[in-house]
Amino acid sequence: MKVAKFGGSSVANAMQIRKVAAIIQEDANRRIIVVSAPGKRDKEDIKVTDLLITLGEARLSGSEAEEELQAVVNRYRAIALELELDQAIMATIEADLRERITYDTNNHARYMDVIKASGEDNNAKLISCYLQRLGMDAHYLSPLEAGLLVSDEPGNAQVLPEAYEKLALLRETKQVLIFPGFFGYSKEGILCTFPRGGSDITGSIVAAAVKADLYENFTDVDSVYAANPTVVDQPVQIKRMTYREMRELSYAGFSVFHDEALIPAFKKGIPVCVKNTNNPSSSGTMIIAEREYFLNPVIGIAADKGFAAIYVRKYLMNREVGFGRKLLQILEDEGISYEHIPSGIDDTSIILREEQLSDDVEKRIVKRITEELNVDDVHIEHNFAMVMIVGEGMHNTIGLAARATAALAQANVNIEMLNQGSSEVSLGLAVHAEDADAAIKALYEEFFGGIKEAVID
Repeated sequence: MKVAKFGGSSVANAMQIRKVAAIIQEDANRRIIVVSAPGKRDKEDIKVTDLLITLGEARLSGSEAEEELQAVVNRYRAIALELELDQAIMATIEADLRERITYDTNNHARYMDVIKASGEDNNAKLISCYLQRLGMDAHYLSPLEAGLLVSDEPGNAQVLPEAYEKLALLRETKQVLIFPGFFGYSKEGILCTFPRGGSDITGSIVAAAVKADLYENFTDVDSVYAANPTVVDQPVQIKRMTYREMRELSYAGFSVFHDEALIPAFKKGIPVCVKNTNNPSSSGTMIIAEREYFLNPVIGIAADKGFAAIYVRKYLMNREVGFGRKLLQILEDEGISYEHIPSGIDDTSIILREEQLSDDVEKRIVKRITEELNVDDVHIEHNFAMVMIVGEGMHNTIGLAARATAALAQANVNIEMLNQGSSEVSLGLAVHAEDADAAIKALYEEFFGGIKEAVID
């Protein structure tokens, strides 16, 4: 039993959908297919999800949004015509969109969820229709009908435990089920979307629920790479990696998965394979619970920008009981989460996503820390990147941090913060955002420069 998820680039147009159909037909074990909304057909194109956001925002501003609606309809129509589908499917899609735009606009977040989810939902209907035309026993399945129950949090839905029991029944299907990604329904029947990487989350949930033997995630690359190919020229391919390694790299900006997407599969021990829709014969990258050996202590290097640091200094801070709790309480009161907290005896730094900060929030935080904690100094700095060095073999490798810092020094990259997690699967370094690419190149050369083969296992 395989669950296969196809991303936006894999279903962007008729040519890609034909490839998807061939992949499904090639293996009878691929019985549950999770699909995204049509993505970009080329670099200059606009994703259907972005067209839908434009449509929803136009309606919320009071416009009839007929032009915006037709832009979405025309994308589906172009696919349907090239696939030689009966125009009934287009009538269904257009009717669905027209119904959605009439929904109550008083709650903007709920309204945008309804609009955005139509991308995946209608694409699943269209792909199901095409597979039926090819003679396959395929069936579109709504998340509502399937029982994908989620929390009532627009744009940030979390799967509910009882959803797994309902979705488990899908394992008995003999049909090919086409399942739209990105959204589920609350117990009250209200549509809610997942956060970033929503279709990946759907695939992971369904694979876990049906206890799939394999969850295949089809994208537009042959495998996961040891570094970003747009930064490092021809980085080595990773053939096998662990869930923890993938999550650490995803957190640090790897675009294959959002860092939350694999959690359902991870908890159920479902192996994941990243494959290329355009080259399905490639073995791809297997993501598993454990690797048995490590030819290289480091498996990947990634960086993500958009971080800020709150620097706090107070003499004998380490002696003051409750100081850390009070400091974090101030952040909690502002609804702010943190990423890292490296500390010394008289100072501490809190690394967080700077998108959470506004001028007013910053002023309140600095004022409260100054007055309530009576600190010697507090200030906030912006424009940092977090560079992550990741590998299960790192925990028993002597001198790895020294190699990393020496490589960055040689590249004239200043390290603002260094933090190693207790699991020792990753080493995080904060650098100025403008130095992120230089840091990746220097670290890649240090840890992978001697590897001549195209893959690491």
